Amino acid sequence: MLIARVIGTTVSTIKDPKLTGQKLLIVRQTDERGEAFGKPYVAIDTVDAGVGDLVLTAAGSSARQTAITKDTPVDAVIMSIIDSLEVDGEVVFRKSR
Repeated sequence: MLIARVIGTTVSTIKDPKLTGQKLLIVRQTDERGEAFGKPYVAIDTVDAGVGDLVLTAAGSSARQTAITKDTPVDAVIMSIIDSLEVDGEVVFRKSR
């Protein structure tokens, strides 16, 4: 699993039929303190995440293990919205309500 921040949305009207109705979000990997690095990538959203959310993603064949993504042509999935992160006893992220 990777920690990532949702940085945008993707709209695609022409796509594989198995992706119809799926929300595609642009995410960028972060470190444990929420600092972004690496290239952005698109992930299928299975948990109704939104722009700005810190999320957990899975990639590769693991991305096709959720009920929504099973047997679909995806390489990344958002499967969790992070409420808080604690590193070495310090809370480094807490989602504002």
